[in-house]
Amino acid sequence: MRRRLLGLALPTFGVALIALTLNTATAQQPALSDRPIRMLYGFAAGGSGDLAARLLADVASKDLGQRVVVENRTGANGMIAAEAAARGPTDGSNVLFCTTGNMTIVTELPGAQLPINPATDLIGIGQLLRSTFGLVVSKDSPYRSVQDLVADARANPGKVSYATPGIGSVQHLSTELLGQKIGAQMVHVPYRGSQAALQDLLANRTSFSITNLGDVISHIRSGSLRLLALGDPLGKRFFPEAPMISEVVPGFETYAWFGLCGPTGMSDAVVKRWEKAIKAAVDDPTVSQKLLDNGMVPAFADSAALKKTMEENRRNYREVIRAANIKAE
Repeated sequence: MRRRLLGLALPTFGVALIALTLNTATAQQPALSDRPIRMLYGFAAGGSGDLAARLLADVASKDLGQRVVVENRTGANGMIAAEAAARGPTDGSNVLFCTTGNMTIVTELPGAQLPINPATDLIGIGQLLRSTFGLVVSKDSPYRSVQDLVADARANPGKVSYATPGIGSVQHLSTELLGQKIGAQMVHVPYRGSQAALQDLLANRTSFSITNLGDVISHIRSGSLRLLALGDPLGKRFFPEAPMISEVVPGFETYAWFGLCGPTGMSDAVVKRWEKAIKAAVDDPTVSQKLLDNGMVPAFADSAALKKTMEENRRNYREVIRAANIKAE
């Protein structure tokens, strides 16, 4: 009987050993700091980028087992938040919801007075989404196609105007690139933010805008704005019948991305933990649908891929900036 009891005890011991092994493996996973986790975002609440940051924070809170709080620190075109992230702890409790502009454009603008260098003081952790762009005009615009706009811009230098959220924005450089490719001089009308630019575009006080669909998709669907063409193929997910700008202007493409960045010195283990959380957000059906509903395309990329994207962005924007002689405000 005693031998039989011992024999029965062995499987129980084996189960306990397996459980202990699993618990040990879990304990060995990269742990974030005990301090609260903050996700800094350099722009105001309410926009498409802020929505994406909060969707990521919700999923990351569950994936990391610790609440992630989005903190909007506005000013200096996102650089106040970027500086806070760069100078903060490297244990994963301090991250930046970063964008194309504040990671790849400001570093290339001559005369920019930066508190940090995003290219060296911050690292890319992972990409959450791609923001696809479109060329839009007011419903009252005379332009019915990109061909109409290009013909007018070439025939009347200095007449056609375009609205952007500000000097050095992705919208600004994208349209400068368009002007360079078609050989036309157009008038840049910079605003302080996307909403101000949008209001004058809706009123037909500016000729057109190349901007992210997330900011204008509801106006396109309501008919108050007319979409003439898309800036990159991802836009076909929203408007499959829309033409591409590149069909009229060969080689033209523009898009933006949103993702997560952190201070240089963050360990590989912590980066991997955050990569997993970003991937979980992209794979979440509710998050993906909310992003798509707001004109954004879920698109995960790990730290290595995001680093490559940023290097390519900096190289391309540097060429546009030099050709147009653009300087920081």
